[in-house]
Amino acid sequence: MNVLRMVRVAAATCACTLAGVSMASADIVVMTSGRTVSVKAHKAAGDTTVLTLRSGGEVTLDTTLIEKILPDEVPYPEPPAPQAAAETPRLPVSRAAQLRDTIYGELIEAAAQTHGVDPVLVQALIQVESNYQPRARSNKGAMGLMQLMPATAREYNVRNAYDPKSNIDAGVRKLKSLIDKYRVFDLALAAYNAGEGAVERFKGIPPYRETQTYVSRILSIAGLR
Repeated sequence: MNVLRMVRVAAATCACTLAGVSMASADIVVMTSGRTVSVKAHKAAGDTTVLTLRSGGEVTLDTTLIEKILPDEVPYPEPPAPQAAAETPRLPVSRAAQLRDTIYGELIEAAAQTHGVDPVLVQALIQVESNYQPRARSNKGAMGLMQLMPATAREYNVRNAYDPKSNIDAGVRKLKSLIDKYRVFDLALAAYNAGEGAVERFKGIPPYRETQTYVSRILSIAGLR
């Protein structure tokens, strides 16, 4: 009898414990690039798909970037409700703390994910290059948000360098090619600013104040320095 009573108490305790944990389903999003992302939920919105991230927030992508969406068979527990504490812990500073709000966030996220580049780095570059001005033009002829040089626009078949989507896509592709070539962010950014010839001639970041400040600012804003 005592053994039976102990079993019943243990079962009740286990049931109460499980009742306090909320389990959430999730989806696996397979991108056309081959990458996969686990999300909390998704919904179609015209030609785009809104992904609800399990870490919080939403990302809107062009539906053509998604190959398929599969159910994630692994259940994820919902985080427990926050409890009052005697002292509020200090949270780590977000990498995006120095980034300003921009209406081009979705385009940046989509292009960065498609071409495998850190979206925070891309936005930091745009913030320094053009300060989010799509019609910006430098005295050297660089155009648009990512300040594409005419040669870069031709390289990536950009018909209108002032079109935000085309400009960001080409700029991210160029940045990706430089990252793949130099394997480190500082040299890739230096080449984006001063040209590959200058980086190779000086065997590193050129001794130009503009370029050195440029590289330092972007890495700092992106939380990489």
